[in-house]
Amino acid sequence: MVIKILGTGCSKCKALYAAVEKVVKENGINAELIKEEDLEKIMSYHVMTLPALVVNEKVVARGVISESEIKKALTTVE
Repeated sequence: MVIKILGTGCSKCKALYAAVEKVVKENGINAELIKEEDLEKIMSYHVMTLPALVVNEKVVARGVISESEIKKALTTVE
């Protein structure tokens, strides 16, 4: 699984990255975690709200989300 956090490096983006990292570790999820801060690459996902959570190239969440929402998004990936 490849997980990307899209964001420009703001505090909310950093907080989402840390929360995703925690959920991945606590649940033993085998994943590559990438912090994407390049605006051109972020724009290619057509998101207007940052941060955004991308799992296997699919945007699964936008904005600030809770750890329980992160866990649900990561464990229900198709």
